[in-house]
Amino acid sequence: MIAGREHKSSISSPIIKISILAIALGMIVMMISMSTSFGLQEKIREKLSGFNGHVQITSFDDNLSGITLNPIDKDQDFYPEFISVEGVSNVQVFATKPGVILTDKTFEGIVFKGVSADYDWSFIQSYIEEGVLPIYSTEKSNAIVMSSVMANNLEVKVGDTLRFHFPKNDPNKRPNFRMFNIVALYDSGFDDFDNSIIIGDINHIIKMNKWKEDEVGGFEIFIDDFDEIRTKSNEIYVATPSTLNARSILEKYPQIFDWINLFDVNVYLIIGIMIVIAGINMITALLVLILERAKMIGILKTLGSTNGSLQKMFLYNASYIIIKGLFWGNLIGLTLLFTQQYFGIIALDPSTYYVKEVPVHLDWLFIGLLNIGTLVLCLTMLVVPTMVISKIDPVKSIKFD
Repeated sequence: MIAGREHKSSISSPIIKISILAIALGMIVMMISMSTSFGLQEKIREKLSGFNGHVQITSFDDNLSGITLNPIDKDQDFYPEFISVEGVSNVQVFATKPGVILTDKTFEGIVFKGVSADYDWSFIQSYIEEGVLPIYSTEKSNAIVMSSVMANNLEVKVGDTLRFHFPKNDPNKRPNFRMFNIVALYDSGFDDFDNSIIIGDINHIIKMNKWKEDEVGGFEIFIDDFDEIRTKSNEIYVATPSTLNARSILEKYPQIFDWINLFDVNVYLIIGIMIVIAGINMITALLVLILERAKMIGILKTLGSTNGSLQKMFLYNASYIIIKGLFWGNLIGLTLLFTQQYFGIIALDPSTYYVKEVPVHLDWLFIGLLNIGTLVLCLTMLVVPTMVISKIDPVKSIKFD
């Protein structure tokens, strides 16, 4: 009926085309909003955990500034493997110390993050722009990794040597000075970290703070499934000694996670609005189609067709319109998403969104459910309009021109 030649020149033709367009546009909007929202959440979580781990174990005496002040013994039951808690992928030591980089032209306040041989470089490796990552061992290394943003501000490059100034707790004492060599530059797009974090050898912090060789600032714990971070964080907290505190990045950066959780609300709101709009367009198209075919309905009724069978016939035709709209919506939507994923055409302000370009995460299960849900909900909304068929009188409709 829908694809017939007679229909193409009928009154309902433009209305049906508009319905197909509405469903296609709705699908495009839903897919883009869903995939970009998931992508942005994933990227922000990835960067926060890349710089901090999923859970940090530090001394209870430390404040919440993120600077490790009091050392803890590296000899722990959960290090180097957290056997008592399942789902932990890596445990690595770290320590942080504030400092200032001094050059002939300028200076820059930084946080020196000391790491050891157990440090997982995979996150930083994915953002390296120049140079080679260092290898740390028991021997002190002067090699450091800094962001390209900071390097540009200081007007330095890979291979340059920088002078670091580390103030002591006692302002009357002479500060610690260290010389470090830049071996690699990274650019994560997360300005809050790129403008402050310098990654170097933890042995320097141990010596400057006069800690023992087996003391560190804390431990960064990585888990396999981020969705279980609350549960695993509690399990890690219970499994650690009472003198230590375990805090997840959800607790460390609550405002950021509250912000990205709002994306889900926006996505569900957009999906709901788009489905309602598509449904209203389909109701209009179906009613016009029924009224246009009133004479045919009357003839079929006189030949013995029931209201139920006629309703099914029009619902089958409506499903054809919906599926056609979904096809074009998926085709255009996926094309746009793949283009953004591989070419990064649409840029974002990293100071606001923590990424340089709109990230895309394609969840095929969610896309499949979105298609099925749209089809089912639209057809459900069309059940009531098809009841108009039962009101059509065969005698009157046959006379209707």
